Amino acid sequence: MMGTYVAVILIAMTLLSVYILGILTGNLYDSEKVSLFAKANIISDAVSASPLDKIDANVTFNIGQILSGSNMRGIIVRPDYRVCFDTNRDSDLIGKVIMREAINKCMSNGEQALAINKGNDDITMMSAAVPLISGDKIVGAVYLVESVSAIDATIQNVKHNMILFAVIISILVGMLSLGLSLMTTAPIDDFIVVSKEFSKGNFNVKAKEKGCSELVEMAKALNYMSSELDNFEQNRRKFVSDVSHELKTPLATIKLICDSIVTTDDPNPEMIQEFLSDLSNEVDRLTRIVERLLTLTKMDANGNDVKPTPVDFVVMLNAIIRKLTPNAEAKNIVLYSDYPEVTLRPMLLDYDKIWEAIYNIVDNAIKYTPEGGFVKLGLEPGTNTVSVRVEDNGPGIPDEEKEHIFERFYRLDDSRARDTGGTGLGLAIAREAVVLHGGNIHVEDSKDGGSVFVITLPYRTDEAVGA
Repeated sequence: MMGTYVAVILIAMTLLSVYILGILTGNLYDSEKVSLFAKANIISDAVSASPLDKIDANVTFNIGQILSGSNMRGIIVRPDYRVCFDTNRDSDLIGKVIMREAINKCMSNGEQALAINKGNDDITMMSAAVPLISGDKIVGAVYLVESVSAIDATIQNVKHNMILFAVIISILVGMLSLGLSLMTTAPIDDFIVVSKEFSKGNFNVKAKEKGCSELVEMAKALNYMSSELDNFEQNRRKFVSDVSHELKTPLATIKLICDSIVTTDDPNPEMIQEFLSDLSNEVDRLTRIVERLLTLTKMDANGNDVKPTPVDFVVMLNAIIRKLTPNAEAKNIVLYSDYPEVTLRPMLLDYDKIWEAIYNIVDNAIKYTPEGGFVKLGLEPGTNTVSVRVEDNGPGIPDEEKEHIFERFYRLDDSRARDTGGTGLGLAIAREAVVLHGGNIHVEDSKDGGSVFVITLPYRTDEAVGA
């Protein structure tokens, strides 16, 4: 990663340097071009008033003044390309023919021309030619030439400084990248190691919560996921263990009954009838466990798959009471409703899931209420919620057990639960169904010594959804 950072910075610095050097070179050369043409035109104006073969001392002086302070060399040529004036007094060009690119262009089309060339000593020379016009005729040309080595030296100096600057920046970026690697790459490598451990089923490893705030938050999220996965795995193992135990007990009983029948010589009909009755009860119990497990599995698989339809809640509660009244009467238990004046608009509910939840709570209350007791079903509508209260006068639930009774396969009294045919799944199914609807369920102590299960559901109707 560090090499990538350095490479990116170097590329960026190179492109920036090329751009800056291009702009600088262009500006310096353009400035010098303007200066050359300006002086050449001034000289042209000063010379055009005098014949080329009679350039007097006054004109010579003026040309010297114009070129003072520069390293420009001024040459004046006739139309036949012969030199008639040269500011270099030691030159032997006077009277000789001089052919230069800029002069040739100037003489050919009567326009000022510019040329940039490299000399034999690798010095860049810039030259400009301006025509001398008398009337409509070109009578000569002013030719200025100078070395731009100072400009090249400036550009070269800037280039060296930019290279030095790029090197320094690259070193700083390299050091910064190394620091970032220690701050970011190391924790990320740690995250990768932790993730691989998760994939192996090891959820005890934890990510180190260090580095910048984002990495700390990521580590916290990873550790939270670890805890959740560990809890899920523990619950899964417990669930498998509980299911195995629950299925093993009736299967063992069935096996024992079958073995007893097989090993008994000439069993009498009454014994066979008793064994078959016990066998039927165990099969019924096994069927209830499997059905409850299938219900929970469907809820887990479908997640938040709730299919709400308008439901007359009061009618549904009355139907549950009618369904369970024979069970209550069999134990001489009074099952009744306590909401004679309550009227509700049809609520949006998943009928099957809520039926199962309330049915399980009421059925559970009947099973654990002693003979001669009562089970009361209450209904309390609110502004945005509806609460169902299932109250009994049974033995009640100890406070330390209340937080566990909605767990799968949890029983207060295992032997009593088996006598009543309980599977330890009814309350878990009820809670799942209520939570899927966005509601909640809890248990309270009854004033008559029993328990009160309170189911609270959101009060949603077609009119509320349409609004």
